[in-house]
Amino acid sequence: MLFVCRANLCRSAMAERLARAAGLDAASAGTHSVPELDMPAEAKAVLRGLGADPEGFASRRLDAGLLAGADLVLTATRAERAHCVTLAPAVAARTFTLRQFGRYLAALPPGPATLRDVARVRGRLQPGSPSDDDLPDPYGGPIDGYRACAATIAPIVTLLADRPRRDPG
Repeated sequence: MLFVCRANLCRSAMAERLARAAGLDAASAGTHSVPELDMPAEAKAVLRGLGADPEGFASRRLDAGLLAGADLVLTATRAERAHCVTLAPAVAARTFTLRQFGRYLAALPPGPATLRDVARVRGRLQPGSPSDDDLPDPYGGPIDGYRACAATIAPIVTLLADRPRRDPG
């Protein structure tokens, strides 16, 4: 799975490292990132507090190849989802905002889920508003913003880890 945000420093970076800590195969990238930057100290501190390893992280720029190789793409905002789908239209059915995907998973009955299962839920639930779907960027703000961001990401990652997919979808 691929997590995407704008700079690949906070939201997608934290999601990647939280997912890896949960035993998931995860990577991240940014739609406008400067490659090879480290995540902010606040993000590292929050990740360590949650038992995730921030070390060795380096930002990278999103490209069509990363999208094509991802079985699931989860973005921080609707704008980043639109960017992904514009860059690689074939990924549209497997690209969601992180919060949107979390709502869809929570609406499914217990047990393994496929992307087809999620698509059925997507078709019957009302669309969320931008405030429901977009994950605020904590970059440059106080550590509490990073904590709030991670507190939004962590339960969705837990849902992903607890809901194995039966097939690629």
